Amino acid sequence: MENEALIRLIAFLGLLVLFTVMETLVPRRKRVLSRKLRWTTNFSIVVIDTLTARLMAVGLPLLAVGAALDAAAQGWGLLNLLSLPGWFSVLLAVLILDLAIWFQHMVFHKVPWLWRLHRVHHADRDFDVSTALRFHPIEIAASMLIKIGIVYLIGAPAWGVVLFEVILNGSAMFNHANMRLPLAVDRVLRRVVVTPDMHRVHHSVHRHETDSNYGFFLSIWDRIFGTYTDQPQDGHDEMVIGLQWQDERPGRLGWSLMLPFRDK
Repeated sequence: MENEALIRLIAFLGLLVLFTVMETLVPRRKRVLSRKLRWTTNFSIVVIDTLTARLMAVGLPLLAVGAALDAAAQGWGLLNLLSLPGWFSVLLAVLILDLAIWFQHMVFHKVPWLWRLHRVHHADRDFDVSTALRFHPIEIAASMLIKIGIVYLIGAPAWGVVLFEVILNGSAMFNHANMRLPLAVDRVLRRVVVTPDMHRVHHSVHRHETDSNYGFFLSIWDRIFGTYTDQPQDGHDEMVIGLQWQDERPGRLGWSLMLPFRDK
């Protein structure tokens, strides 16, 4: 699609700058590790993930948007079999894709070998906008393949896929941002979307809290499926974030990339 990559890049950079400024001006929690150490690692992982995606684009004939265009051309997928207004197909695609990502996230917590990959994200001892981008490249590759399959299955329109990816990236940076929202605002927002205080619970060192609040964009899925936790048991200021490695190792690039292959 024309300008699709540019739209996504502009949205990504604009929101990254916005949330970085916000968490600098009104931080929610004190940092445990230095920003320099963590951000060097987390953004290095972003570069590796981007290269992984580019290599997959070379090896695969179609990625998510291309899969949507191909599904439309072939008449494949649920939404391509229904005579729905274009705007409604886009809306349904966004809702179904968001539910699918919620389910994928839950599965990555429950299946041991997938959790090995996903724990790279959870090992971060701080919680800020860079955490939203900290995913092992193998998990990124697996997620891309899953997304392509879902796009074909539901026949998502191409603009629906573009809109969803912009929303997903933006909402992930928002709900990982270390910024303080007024409690009244948080209460209202989390009725619809995942807020930083809601998602921070998911990064708790307590496993029963880690296994809750799986949503990235809409908060309704956790409420519907009974995985919603309102507040951390230790409070937002005192809660411990991360996994069992409560030292500087999660802030190192080599250690983080090798984490899926380490013993428990």
